[in-house]
Order: sequence, then C-alpha cells, then structure tokens
Amino acid sequence: MLSVAGSLRTSVLQLPVRGVCSATFNRKSSAPGHTCTAPPSAGCPAVCCHMLPVRTLSAVRGLSNVGTLSGAGTLSGVGTLSGVGTLSGVGTLSGVRRLSGVGRLSGVGRLSGVGRLSGVGRLSGVGTLSGVGRLSGVGTLSGVRRLSGGGHDDSAGAAGWYSSLSDSAPVHLSEHFLVSVQQMSGLPWWLSIVVATLSVRTLITLPLAAYQMVIISKVEALQAEISELAKRLRYEVSVRARERGWTEKECRFQFKKNLRRIVSQLYVRDNCHPFKASVLVWVQLPLWISFSLALRNLSLDQSALHSDLAAGGALWFSDLTSPDSTWILPVCLGLINLLIVEVFSLQRVNPSRLQKTVTNFIRAFSVLMIPIAATVPSSMALYWFTSSLVGFSHNLFLRSPTIHKILKLRSHRSDSPYRDLLSAFITKYCR
Repeated sequence: MLSVAGSLRTSVLQLPVRGVCSATFNRKSSAPGHTCTAPPSAGCPAVCCHMLPVRTLSAVRGLSNVGTLSGAGTLSGVGTLSGVGTLSGVGTLSGVRRLSGVGRLSGVGRLSGVGRLSGVGRLSGVGTLSGVGRLSGVGTLSGVRRLSGGGHDDSAGAAGWYSSLSDSAPVHLSEHFLVSVQQMSGLPWWLSIVVATLSVRTLITLPLAAYQMVIISKVEALQAEISELAKRLRYEVSVRARERGWTEKECRFQFKKNLRRIVSQLYVRDNCHPFKASVLVWVQLPLWISFSLALRNLSLDQSALHSDLAAGGALWFSDLTSPDSTWILPVCLGLINLLIVEVFSLQRVNPSRLQKTVTNFIRAFSVLMIPIAATVPSSMALYWFTSSLVGFSHNLFLRSPTIHKILKLRSHRSDSPYRDLLSAFITKYCR
C-alpha cells in the first residue's frame, strides 16, 4: 500500500500507477508537497484521475490512463507512459522505455532516452528530441529544434534528414541574404522576396542559361561534321573487317569505340562537352532548395522574424507564415510551370519517345506542385511562383535574335522567334 507523509486522502491522490518509488505532488492541502513512496515490488491501487499536477515523478514502472499530466518539472525513469490525453509543461522527460497513446505532447524542454514513441497526435515545442529508438504514428511534429539518435523507423530517419538539411550552411546563408535584402531595402517582406528572387535568378542563373545555350549551339553545329565522319569511319571499319575477318559484332564494337573517340576529340577541340550544359541544373536546383528551406525556417513559430513575416504579406496572402487558403498562388504556380513545359516542347519538331516521356513526367509534376504549394507557408509559394515567372521571362529573353548575335551562336535560329512560337502554340492547341 502507499505510505504518505502527512495526511492524504485517496480522493486527493488519484494516481493510477503501479510500482511507484517516489513522486512529489504540488497540491494545496494541509501538508503541501506530499511525498508518495513504495518499494518497486509493492502493489499500488489503481485509481482513476483526470488531472495530475506533479513537480517531480521518477522511477515509475507504469503510468497509464491519465487524462492530463502537466506542470511536472522532471519526469524520468518511467517504464511505460501510455493513455495520457495531454502531457505538457514538462521540463525534462527522460528514461521512458515506451511512450504511447498520448493525444498531445507539448512544451517539453528535453525528450530523451525513449525506446518507442508512438501514437502521439501532436508533438510540438520540444527543444531537443534525442535517443528515440522508434518514432511512429506521430500526427504532427513541429517546433523541434533538434532531432537526433532516431532508430530504424522511416519517419524518424526522414525527420532527422530533413532537420539536418534545413540546418545546413547553404540554408543559413540564404536566410542571411533574404534578411539582408529586406533590411537594406526597407521593403515589405513579400516585395523583398520578389526582389531577392529576381536578383539571384538574374545575377546567377541567367548567365548560366546563356552559357548553356552557347554549349548546346556548338554541339548542334558539330552534328553535321560528326555525321560525315561517321560515314567515313563506317567505310574504314568495313575495309578493315574484310582484311582481318571480323564478325558483325566486332565491327559494331570497333565502330562505336572509334566514333566515341572522334566525338570526344571534337568536343575537346571546340570546348563544348555536353556535360557543361548541365551546370545550370546543378546550380539552380540547390539554390531553389536552399531558399525554400530558408523561407520555411523564417516562417516557423520559433523564428525571431515570424511576426514580421506574418504581417509582411499583401492582397489575399497577407500572412506569409500560413498557407494560401485561396489557392491562387498554387494555381498560378502550376499554370506558369505548365506554360514553361509547353514552350520547351514546341521547340522539338520530332521528339523521341524518351523526350515525350520526360515531358509528360514534368507536366504531371507541375500539376502535383499545386497541392504541395497549398500546404506550405505563403512565403515559399510566393518564391516558387516568382522564380518560375522569372525563369519563363529569361527563356523568352534568350530567344531574341539580338542575344543570339551577342552570344555568337553557331546553329541557325529563327529571325522571328516570338511570332513562330505563338504560331506553333495556336496551331497545336487552338486548332
């Protein structure tokens, strides 16, 4: 049975635990700060409670069916903690082998050494979540500044990977750039995001896009020379095959081997290896991810600039920290991405099966981005839309004959690219 220091009635205690070694309660009574003690093997009566205001609860083998457990400074050494409707205001929660069936777990400064954390409807406001063997069935995980030591569970691994990426140096550098643009310009946050996006896309990705066009133009100009050399090589291989008695398989091998060598020499001669044309993707994609995560970090509740972003919107997206409930930004993003895809597809006269497959995949991804953009903060959706719009504008700008003359492109280009593009668009979709 329970041994209580001072007078304590069963109706006041209301502790449904088994094997309680020590617990200190903050209860206003004739003897405040009562202590309940019992050896680990003792049996404690199981009673029902809905409110348990505890300062320190430790070395408990099992604690279950508690409606609300709050205000505990330290909760440690608990074998199993389950069936708690709300667990909040705990400074440190550690050494719990199994924590499950908690409707809401919030305001915990440090949660560590938990063998299994499952069935939690919402986990929020946790400073450090570490040493969790298995994290599963968590409805919402938010406000966790550090997540480490997760076991094999996929959700824990994904959260740890995402946390590491959002805390990386490129993301913090992007945060600093966005804050600097806003502070130096004095513009509202929504306009600062637009200006920062326009600056980065113009100063970094536009020159790379122009360089990509130069490389592609040189490669296209080499196709006629490569075709002529391939004919000569095929003839030479056929002659050598008759002299040495090569089989058809050996002929194909020698032809492909020598053709690759010749093409590589041409690429070196003109300094136009096709891999250089992919530099734009390798730069643009990390930039896009870094700025997206930077805006997400700035939009979090724990961010010092959360209130500024919340009041820094405009028109229908007045709060940049919350998703666009009207879906206007997400739909606009999807439409501009689809327009970019169609413009690129109109450039190909006779696309291959692979090109058609890739184009359809990008179309599907553009449509998928609409519901994704509707679930992220409006600051991220605004950045995505602005980035796509600027990219589309740059694509049209680089089609100008004047730009082609400045870049000295070798391949033949149309003298009226915009009229030809409009005509091809009308022919394909309006007739």
